[in-house]
This record gives sequence, C-alpha cells and structure tokens, in this order.
Amino acid sequence: MTDQIVPLQEISPEHLRTLYSIMHTMNSSLDFDEVLNNVIDSVMQVTRAERGFLLITDERTGELQSRVARGVKVDLKEGEGYSTTIVNQVVETRQSLLTNNAQGDTRYTPGQSIIIRGLRAVLGAPMLVRDRLIGVVYVDTTLRSGSFSEADRGLLSAVASQAGIAIENARLYRVAVEKGRLEQEFKMAREIQEALLPYTIPQKPGYELAARWRSAREMAGDFYDVFPLGGTPGDEALGVVIADVSDKGAPAALFMAVSRSLIRGNAYGAMSPVDTLRRTNELILDDARSGMFVTVFHSVLHSNGRTVHVNAGHNPPVLYRHATRTTSFLPRGGRAIGWFPDIPLTEVEQQLEPGDVILYYTDGLTEAENREQDYFSEERLVQALLEVAEESAEKIADHILGKVDTFCGDAPAIDDLTLFVVRYTG
Repeated sequence: MTDQIVPLQEISPEHLRTLYSIMHTMNSSLDFDEVLNNVIDSVMQVTRAERGFLLITDERTGELQSRVARGVKVDLKEGEGYSTTIVNQVVETRQSLLTNNAQGDTRYTPGQSIIIRGLRAVLGAPMLVRDRLIGVVYVDTTLRSGSFSEADRGLLSAVASQAGIAIENARLYRVAVEKGRLEQEFKMAREIQEALLPYTIPQKPGYELAARWRSAREMAGDFYDVFPLGGTPGDEALGVVIADVSDKGAPAALFMAVSRSLIRGNAYGAMSPVDTLRRTNELILDDARSGMFVTVFHSVLHSNGRTVHVNAGHNPPVLYRHATRTTSFLPRGGRAIGWFPDIPLTEVEQQLEPGDVILYYTDGLTEAENREQDYFSEERLVQALLEVAEESAEKIADHILGKVDTFCGDAPAIDDLTLFVVRYTG
C-alpha cells in the first residue's frame, strides 16, 4: 500500500498531455451533474480500471455519497460496491492510496467487497480544495485484470486535484444560480403580494383614508384591504380590513392571499361583517391545514358616519374623538380565524362625528423594538396620534410611522408593520 503523492514533475510527458486533455474536458462545463460524469469518464480513461466510483462529500452531513459509477456490474441502487476500507484510509490520510494485493495485504483487513468481488488492485485519491475534502475518486480491478502502476497513481492524484476544483466550481455556480433564481422568485412573489393590496384606496365622501405597509422579510403576513360594498343610493358602504397572519415569510404570504380573497369574496356576497368572518373561518378550517391563523379587524363605513366593527382576535384600533380630544380603544373580542370552529364574534357600532379618527394597526407597530429591546407600545402610539389628530389622514399616517422609525433607530425590523387611518370629515 502506497500513500506518497507523486510530484507533478515526475509524471511522464505522455501522461501530462493526457492530464491537460482531461483538465480541458472536466472544466468544459459548469453543470454539476455533467462535471461529475466528465470526471469519472476521465478517471476511467487514465486508469483503464474495470470499475470506478466518484464519491462526493454531502454539504449538510459531511458524509461521502456515491454520485456516479462506471464499470462491470456497477449499480448505485444496489449498494456501495466499493471498498470502504480503502476509501476510509484515503479520507483519514488525505493522500492517494494504491494496493496491488488487495486480498493479502497484511497492513489492513480486507473488507467483504474486496473478498466477494475478487479484487486485486485498488486505487483511491482524495479531491481536495484548500484542504477541504470535496470527495474521493476510487477505481479497482479483479484478479484477472492486472494491476495499477505508480504512474497511474500519480496521474490519478493529479486528475483528482483538478477534479476537486472543477466540482467545487460547478457546485458554487449551482448555488449562485439557485440563489439568483430564488431571489427572482421572491421578488416576483413580493410584487404579486403587493398587487393584492389596494393599488389605490377607494375614496368615499365624508372620509379620508390612508395606509402604510411594511414587510420584515421578502414577503409579509400583514395585509389591509379597502373595498366598496354597495348599499342604498347615498349610503354606499365601504369595507375596511386589517389582518395579521401568525407566521412570517412565504407561508404567511400564501395564507394572507387566501384569507384576503375569502374575506373580500364573502363581503361581496352581501354578508354582514360578522357573517363574513364566520364564513371565512369555516372555509379556512375546511381547506387550510397549515396550522396558521390570522387575526382580523373588519369594519364597514357608512356615509352618515355610522360604522360597524367586528374583531377576530386582532389588536383593537384606537378611536379619537374630536369633540373631547380624547382616545379610547375599540372593543377586543373574538378569536383568530383558522384556529377554532364557531368563533365568538360580535358586531359593535360606533357613530363618528366630524374630526373623529380610527387608527388601525398590527402588533408589528406597537411591538417594534429599539436597540434596548423596548417596545414602541400602545402608549406611544396614542401619544403620537394625539400630536396630529387634527391633521389629514395622510399626515397622521406619516407622523406615526416617523415616530416609529425614530424610536427604533437602526434596530432591524422583526415583524411586519401595517397602519391604516380612517378620518371622518362629515
């Protein structure tokens, strides 16, 4: 058994020409699977072995896995087939290894694969990149097929060295392509999600409406919606929804899209606000088994200032009364949608007077943290509202969002944030 690496300058000119040709073949592609096949074909060409295996280190587990094989009766599905004794020695020493007496070499105990297959000569070499094991090249022959020479070992070592670089380059290229594809898909998904939010907020005489929405990740679980509900002439109602899905990222975005469509569809079906949310809950429980849920606050605004509200486990909006310059919170109530059947929901009416404001929000606003991990809090939200409650809905939204940004500073956002302002002008 030999474990000394033959210097490149000791390889014969003929083998060097072969090596250069093989290097060109191995580096002719960046497709990972194609590179693996080029490598094993090149190895079989230079060693003239009966069988060959290419073992690649799994990035997650660090274990070697047979990826491609060549030769007599080689089938990766039927098991390894190679000598794990030789492969383990190559892994431990990080050096090429040659034996021409696999059956009787006294320096190790032959494994079953050597004995059963009648192997005579075995040759293995590590594929290293910056001292990191990319994999192992392994070839063998039977008793009647001859042996390997030192020149074979030296050439295989050189091929394995270049193969490691080619495989690593192909892997990195695949990672880069996959990352770029995922980034593009996330970008498209975010654009689709943003398209589900109202492109323009419907205008209703007697009301000012303003919304702000931010995602903590590529995609969000928060959403808001505004849609006309029809009604009698002169009293066309407007539906308002603010909601927060329990999860974050792509799963929450999908759940958000489903919830938004169901709520809007049921509301369009002339259902009352409480029936809209009950029916939405039933449909989600029937079809969505993700384990997620969504808190929802649904309001219907009428032309004369009459408003109807249903809370399904969401943060209660702040109600500002212009006449008294005071604030209160609309009622808490209900349970989140998608969690339990028969959720208890109650409709609450509020008569707005000119100058009154309803401020809807998700907990990503009140629980926004600064570097000291303090929350922005409901108290700061109320104070910020009182500072500009007599201004327009747009100015109120901008002021509150500015207060949150100033409070948080450079602390990273940990949750989605949504803010919706309704100001009744009469």
